[in-house]
Parts: sequence; structure tokens; C-alpha cells
Amino acid sequence: MSNTTIRHVLAALEKFAPKSLSESWDNTGLLVEPYTPRNIKKILLTNDLTEDVALEADNQGCEMIISYHPPIFAPMKSVKQSAWKERIVSFLLEKRIFLYSPHTSWDAVQGGVNDWLASAFRVVQSEPITPGVDPKTGCGRYLHLEERISVSNAVARVKALTGLQYVRLALGRSKAMDEEILETIALCAGSGASVLKNVPADLFLTGEMLHHDVLDATQKGISVILTNHSDSERGFLDKFSIYLENELYHKVEVIVSKCDKDPLTTV
Repeated sequence: MSNTTIRHVLAALEKFAPKSLSESWDNTGLLVEPYTPRNIKKILLTNDLTEDVALEADNQGCEMIISYHPPIFAPMKSVKQSAWKERIVSFLLEKRIFLYSPHTSWDAVQGGVNDWLASAFRVVQSEPITPGVDPKTGCGRYLHLEERISVSNAVARVKALTGLQYVRLALGRSKAMDEEILETIALCAGSGASVLKNVPADLFLTGEMLHHDVLDATQKGISVILTNHSDSERGFLDKFSIYLENELYHKVEVIVSKCDKDPLTTV
């Protein structure tokens, strides 16, 4: 039996991405801690914690869920059965399942979600768009490519990394799909408009942007690739599962949710 406690897991998570890297508005860290603790033998990774994912964790015999997005964000005034997020908290406490959410700490850290998204491209330099105290960490990534590529090539690379059949594309004004003109890419996993705004790049890559933000970019000659919010993040979980199992000396099995998916699909 595993003698790995919640403290061991938290230490491994903090080692990878200190909670101090989180944005001030975020709600990260240990969010649900059962009154009676138990050792950790199995952890479920998910991008979003829905009721189906919570049931999956219980059915798989997991003592802990790591949900990239924090399901507890706005303050809860009660824990009742009338709201789905409150039902999840109630369920986790009843089943004695810990819940941890890293969110923006994983975005900012070197080797985290944004660097995973950047790995779609061959680059000579990658740096945070908004650096933190440590200049290697921070919001978004600004990429200088090894060689010029076309927008169609960039689309193919994003699809290959994410496993998506479709992405959404807005071509920059007066730009062509197959012209090899992309030298710089600014990206931000999730909803990246506020991070990417006014960044001088040839291409923006993110999960979602509002119509007028996309329009503003294209009129400046910047092309935009959108994947859907969580599809720009989810693929990182497979990579992280290997890291975490190694950090916990293979005493804990780390699995990735099969129920978790972006709520939006192209039909």
C-alpha cells in the first residue's frame, strides 16, 4: 500500500510550480480537504472538474483530483444539492477525495502549459510576454521561429500537437495561407486576448478571443488561431502525468480523465 500522504503530493506540486506564480485574482492550491485524511494511491488529472469527472475519479478509486481550472472560484455561501459546483464539493467530502487546482501557476512556470503549447513550433527563442519576478516565468509566450513558416503550416502544427481535427482561423489583412511570412508567434493558453493585446507578432495562438479582439488583430495584419478554450490546455496533462509519477517515485498512479472535454465542438 502507498504511504504517500497529501503533504508528499503537495510538495511535488509546489516543486513543479510554486503557488506564488499564480495570478492575484486566481484561486489555486488545495481547495477541498476531507476531514479524515487518507494516503494517496491514485490521482486523476482533469482540465475541468464536472460531475461526470468527479464520478469517474470515485469509480477509478482515486483519493485525489488535480483540476487545472479551479471549480471553486466565486465564494460559496452554502454547500447544497441545488447547484452543480456545490454538489461536487459535497461529493468529494463524502468520498474523502482531495482537490487541488494549479491554473495560472502552471501557465506561468517554465515547462508548463504555455511552453507545452509553444512546443508545436521550432523556435530559437521563447520568452514570457509578461515576465514575472523570475524572467523565465510569466504570462503567455513570445516565440521567435527557427525559420519562416506559412499560416497553413502553423495550423497543421497546432492540430498535430492538440489532436484537434478543426481549429478556427482568422487571416491577417492582405495575408495568404501558404505564404511563408510567419517569423514571430504570440500565444497564451486559454483566453488570451488581454495578454496578447498590442503584442507585435505575425500570429496569435490562443483558445478563445472575443469577436472585436480578433477583428482588431486581423486589421493589423496579425493572423489568429483559436482552438477552443480548454483544447489549448488539456494536452499538457498527459505530459504532466509522467512527471508527477516520477516525482512520487511511482508509488502513486496518475491517470488522465477520459470524461473531460471542452464543452464546445464544431459540428
